[in-house]
Amino acid sequence: MQVILLERVPKLGEMGAEVRVRDGFARNFLLPQGKALRANRENRARFEADKAELAARNEDRRKMAEALSTRVAGKTFVAIRQAGQTGQLYGSVSTRDIAEVLSKDGFKVERRQIDLGVPIKTIGLHTISLILHPEVVVPVSINVARSADEAQRQAAGEDVLAPEADDIDTYDDDDDDDDRNDSAPMGTDEPQPDVESGY
Repeated sequence: MQVILLERVPKLGEMGAEVRVRDGFARNFLLPQGKALRANRENRARFEADKAELAARNEDRRKMAEALSTRVAGKTFVAIRQAGQTGQLYGSVSTRDIAEVLSKDGFKVERRQIDLGVPIKTIGLHTISLILHPEVVVPVSINVARSADEAQRQAAGEDVLAPEADDIDTYDDDDDDDDRNDSAPMGTDEPQPDVESGY
């Protein structure tokens, strides 16, 4: 399907470009979200008439996105989740969870603006991208931890999955002689008791 882009779409083109896309992509994404129009004579005339208004609206959205990006850039957001001792989460942290964490801190971001790739399934510091506008992409950190205390320790650079010193069993060579079993193993010089056979 041939479409006219009403805004910049990554990996597709700039505003006003006429591109050919798959029918499903156009019907399910571009057209319903107002990112494109079907390319025909009427829509080309409509685009040319509304071009200045579309450019102004796009510029306003870009400025709003840049203002938000300056407030969000470099920040770390904490997501508390249950996890096992190995750091594997019971579940995952998805775009919906990240949007909720950001909104609790006063930043309104939609799920579709979060570029996660794959859901986060381990504790630790994870860097993700927020696509606030097609021309404004900002990286932020998500600190996934089991508790607020653990999140602070992770932020300070501590490896929370490393075993603590009191959890490690130490091996002492001097204790070997004391812990020896008094019974002698088979094949030593000590006599073994006779066992009568029933034959």
